[in-house]
Amino acid sequence: MIDQGKINELSRQIEPLDPVEGLSLLCDLFPGKVVFSTSLGQEDQVITDYIAKNDLPVGVFTLDTGRLFYETYDLLARTIMKYGLDIKTYYPNTPSVEKFVREQGINSFYDSVENRKTCCYIRKVEPLKRALAGNEIWITGLRAEQSPNRKNMKKLEWDEGNKILKYNPLLEWTMEEMLAFIKENNVPYNPLHDKGFVSIGCAPCTRAIEPGEDPRAGRWWWESSHKECGLHEQTPVAKNS
Repeated sequence: MIDQGKINELSRQIEPLDPVEGLSLLCDLFPGKVVFSTSLGQEDQVITDYIAKNDLPVGVFTLDTGRLFYETYDLLARTIMKYGLDIKTYYPNTPSVEKFVREQGINSFYDSVENRKTCCYIRKVEPLKRALAGNEIWITGLRAEQSPNRKNMKKLEWDEGNKILKYNPLLEWTMEEMLAFIKENNVPYNPLHDKGFVSIGCAPCTRAIEPGEDPRAGRWWWESSHKECGLHEQTPVAKNS
């Protein structure tokens, strides 16, 4: 665990830096211990572009839940081809998936928030923990605009659940800034974004949103929850050791 005083000092250093400068600083301070989790969303594609074009020593990985859209798999292939990156894929624990489906049903996540969160844990949270294990910096594509839960996040913060420092380089970016970057830099993106899919997750749990709807309205639309899967739940900050 990193001392909170050191986290505060590093936060002051990284706050005025642009994404490339921030990523470079962390790679220098934590060599071989910086990883980026990409869901292949537009924000993540921007970060992938930064990492590849600046040859940053960041390990890149993605989570295959087994229930993604075809378009997402196609984008993964196109991204690897364009940037030449070794994007490692993590999968759910097979026995855990089989047990859940056998006992609860293939689409039981529609039945209750508890079932849905259990499914998310098995297919996303547990594989993420394996991917982060042994590393010190976790890069994400979170933006404050995406959801109420993310408005209170900081650019650099301690993730207690995974015992790792999380860096959100695009936290303050607007949707307009992100889309402009993608267009100007010819960054590959999921064609579902052009069909009203703002936030794209598993196929059974994602729909297009209507004009004026909240960006997260298309995720788990049948329930009234915080619209999070557990990957980015806010947790208490680290204590001084």
